[in-house]
Amino acid sequence: MRGPHNIWRLVRTGATLERTGAMNVVLDAFEAPPALRFVARTLGLPFKWLGYRGDPTMPPATRALTALGPAYIKFGQVLSTRPDVVGDELAVQLRVLQDKLPPFSIEEAKAEVERELGLPVDQLFSEFSEPVAAASIAQVHRAKIAETGEDVAVKVLRPNIERAFRKDVDAFYLAARMVEIFSPGSRRLRPMDVIEHFDGVVRGELDLRLESSAASEFAANTANDEGFQLPPIKWNLSARRVMTLGWADGVPLGDNSAIDAAGHDRVALGNRVLQLFLNHALRDGFFHADMHQGNLKVAQNGDIIAYDFGIMGYIDEYTRRVYAEILYGFIRRDYKRVAKVHFEAGYVPADKDVDEFARALRAVGEPIFGMDATRISMARLLTYLFEVTERFGMETRTELILLQRTMVVVEGVARSLNPHINIWEIASPIVTSYITKSIGPRAVITDFANTAMVLARFGPRLPALVEDALMAQANPPQVDRRPRKRWFALTAMIGALVGVGLVATIEVLL
Repeated sequence: MRGPHNIWRLVRTGATLERTGAMNVVLDAFEAPPALRFVARTLGLPFKWLGYRGDPTMPPATRALTALGPAYIKFGQVLSTRPDVVGDELAVQLRVLQDKLPPFSIEEAKAEVERELGLPVDQLFSEFSEPVAAASIAQVHRAKIAETGEDVAVKVLRPNIERAFRKDVDAFYLAARMVEIFSPGSRRLRPMDVIEHFDGVVRGELDLRLESSAASEFAANTANDEGFQLPPIKWNLSARRVMTLGWADGVPLGDNSAIDAAGHDRVALGNRVLQLFLNHALRDGFFHADMHQGNLKVAQNGDIIAYDFGIMGYIDEYTRRVYAEILYGFIRRDYKRVAKVHFEAGYVPADKDVDEFARALRAVGEPIFGMDATRISMARLLTYLFEVTERFGMETRTELILLQRTMVVVEGVARSLNPHINIWEIASPIVTSYITKSIGPRAVITDFANTAMVLARFGPRLPALVEDALMAQANPPQVDRRPRKRWFALTAMIGALVGVGLVATIEVLL
């Protein structure tokens, strides 16, 4: 339940950071200025005794986030992929949040499987292991299907996870509301909308039936992607709080030593991770939105294996084209075009100066090109981008939040494999190919065909539309509304006929 009582949760957040020793670690990682350090310590120290103690065997930051709950753990998972932002030491500490959290007992897991699937575990599986991975929301057991002998992974939600996450997200809502009230300048970032979007994503992750469906659709879209594979879903052994899929054998993508020992090319793997993500986002508009190292493996043949489909992203065709044009403009260093795309899409208010915005974008993009990626401070770059968007009144685009977040995570994964990777060089062929296909003559024909198909759906209604039009003409109405309806009916009829003809013609041409 939302309300002022969540202030207590926010107070305990700061107190927990202080008590676990994570406050200094976090401030150092983000290179906080002296003024911010003073405020943070002044507010944290008096309430230190209210903080959660956490597991003293864990490093400070990991200890604090695990003590605070699943929503905070999710945040830590994202930061673990960005050593360029938080530093190598903190990134390594946070990486255990991906799949090495304390598990719940195997007895609880078996009881949950039995409740969800309606049969004892021993009847469904001939083997059922102790937890092999435990994350913020669920844990995974390796099992063998009794009927077929196939090795599978059984994912089971944590007990009472729905309630725990609700508590965290409610506190986030309060924090977002307080930011809007006390910092009017931040309203353009729409913090409440951001939290609502995050809330919706997590609710989907807490229903494993939706995850199974997403995995099935993702598998259909990527069936022909070279160097990429997904474990198959076992629908008969999946439910709301239990999901069963084929076992993925491979080396964890976060273990560089094991990857090197297996003889895999880390540079090629880093490039492929970025290319796969861009292909899925631009080509399909449906992408894996939680691509951290804990959800990726490298198969023996060198294929990248993805799993854990609780968070998937979707962007419509128009947004994909806008996103691709922006990337394409940066790749070509055509900042004027990038600025115009922002204005055309309504991302920047029309009363701002497009040339001035283009110059600001040039200051963001130019340092990237021709420079070793290890010399680029993403923390400083993100800070400057924030200043630019604030200056030009750009609002947060909630439909792009997941895309932007995933891009940050994927770049972090790729950089962990190859510290010298340059995302723009790797992105160029993918974005260029998409632009060629989506903003060219063939794309115009395809758009025309899709429009014609919509019009053609009026076909079965043509007789009724014609009859309505003729009846309206034979019996003039008393008010001046039926003529409009008559014209609408005739227009729809003509449009449907034209649509049918266009579809037939385009099918011949294509």
